[in-house]
Amino acid sequence: MADDANTNEGAKAVEGAPPPRPVRGPQPLPPSAQPQDHYDAIKAKFAEARDLRLGYRPQGTAQFTSELTGELSRYAVNPHTEVAPPREPIRDHVECLFIGGGFSALLTAARLRERGVESIRIVERGSDVGGTWYWNRYPGAACDVPAADYLPLLDEMGYLPARFYAPGPEIFAHCQAIARRYDLYDLAVFHTTITSTIWDDQAQVWRLGTDRGDELTARFVICANGTLSKPKLSKIAGMETFAGHAFHSSRWDFGYTGDDLSNLSDKVVGIIGTGASAVQIIPRLAKAAKHLYVFQRTPSAIDIRNDRPTDPEWAARQQPGWQQARRDKHLRGRPLTEEQKAELAALTREEKIRRQENGNIDNMMRIHRRIDEIVQDPATAEALKPWYMYMCKRPCFDDEYLPAYNRPNVTLVDTHGEGITEITAQGPVFEGQTYPLDLLIYATGFEVQKTGIYNRIVGQGGVDLNQRYDEVGIRTLLGVHSHGFPNLFIMGGYQASFQFNLTFMLQTQGDHIAECIKLAREKGAATIDVKADTEEWWVQEVISHRGKTSRNADCTPGYYNFEGEFNRRQDGNYNGGFQQYFTHMSAVRSDLEAHFDFR
Repeated sequence: MADDANTNEGAKAVEGAPPPRPVRGPQPLPPSAQPQDHYDAIKAKFAEARDLRLGYRPQGTAQFTSELTGELSRYAVNPHTEVAPPREPIRDHVECLFIGGGFSALLTAARLRERGVESIRIVERGSDVGGTWYWNRYPGAACDVPAADYLPLLDEMGYLPARFYAPGPEIFAHCQAIARRYDLYDLAVFHTTITSTIWDDQAQVWRLGTDRGDELTARFVICANGTLSKPKLSKIAGMETFAGHAFHSSRWDFGYTGDDLSNLSDKVVGIIGTGASAVQIIPRLAKAAKHLYVFQRTPSAIDIRNDRPTDPEWAARQQPGWQQARRDKHLRGRPLTEEQKAELAALTREEKIRRQENGNIDNMMRIHRRIDEIVQDPATAEALKPWYMYMCKRPCFDDEYLPAYNRPNVTLVDTHGEGITEITAQGPVFEGQTYPLDLLIYATGFEVQKTGIYNRIVGQGGVDLNQRYDEVGIRTLLGVHSHGFPNLFIMGGYQASFQFNLTFMLQTQGDHIAECIKLAREKGAATIDVKADTEEWWVQEVISHRGKTSRNADCTPGYYNFEGEFNRRQDGNYNGGFQQYFTHMSAVRSDLEAHFDFR
């Protein structure tokens, strides 16, 4: 599972070495490797590919649905538990309540425990903690960030990951270990979805309702429902009529496929999507299925992975506090030499942009060459080449994905940016050809960074949070606080920094939230609410650092840019860099009383 960065876009891969990793802070900008007309021609092709996609699907995010009801409800069924165990409705009060049980909740709850908070409840839709790693158990699920960086609380847990990249089962087990270590199972409520979160101004508490009839109250509520958690499907005519077996990649049906996929040996399988999940799934399906059809709309950028066991000599050198020191080093970034600083200072803004773009293109052309070197069929190789700037769509790192297309039982159905628009009882249809399938897998992604995905949140004065965002645009401080919603904290949402290593960003938010709650408790304040002028300051910060996401000339549509639709200028992530985001957060926390009302 790719987990959703500033990247060294011009970095070169070394044979046998790990892929280029995110690099923070300003970097040297080497001169272009080719004449400028070479880069201009490629940029023109990027724009052509972008326009082609927009021409087919101009409706932006409306081309998907996450309202999985009626005939589509089967795609939301939890395959990891048969029936939620019966229980009586709960009617009680806790100090801190988390909506969701993934890393957001676990990391923040751990920090609250360290600050002496005892009354903590997790309310989770699934049957255990883990979030992304509870739901996504498809074959090959793994993180594409080095485990030493991605797995959080390694210092506190005294744990070292087994491999350079952690597989899904190891990450899930780590989540469970954190919950046990910090006694988070004691008050946890599973098989339960929060459906309403309403502020009671008179009682100064949040009143929460659930799909199990619970009537809960909490002093503080943390929305930890996940950055990518609610599965969505492309709206395809006739998808309800498909007569074969079908499921979403995050609801993998091992009862049908077999734990080792051996049940697929006589099955024709199709998968719609070639994003981060599909890139990990497809090589496994290719080995197991009688035949595999991959239906591609836009190819992913596939870079070297080079996974390997953790080096025991490296592990032996790590001293207590090693992960925090590693993260501090990431925050500081790679220092420039005086010569490099002088070189940067001498460049005009236009030249810096030109060199950044050209370095980006060089990197993408390296990825193209890798495809040509691996994929034997020239037409298939050409179809697998991504024509957009690096980081316009989520980059992927895999060493088995491209070779899978050399297998005789694997067929790439490239839809040239159009996507599948019709499904019959037999299977998907493209350009008049029907592809009969026994099994159809939707690897079509999730709702992205939505607050209250199953839950109506109403603050002071009866203001609905998502309705407010729809009317005036997203308004927060640091992506965490919204004025008029006291004692409410949002994690992994918009207007926070975008960070490829998501758990790093979530940990900084968790630390911040724990400090805010600690101060409110110390002051004996019933509520903490961000001041309106502080919220406005952050909205302007987001806008000034390219918070606007629009149909630009470089990026093909995808979830990074709202599928290319027009959006208000603050509806997006803070793009001033994670180091600057962390600096802003630290500055706010150094004087919380200047930025918040405590009552």
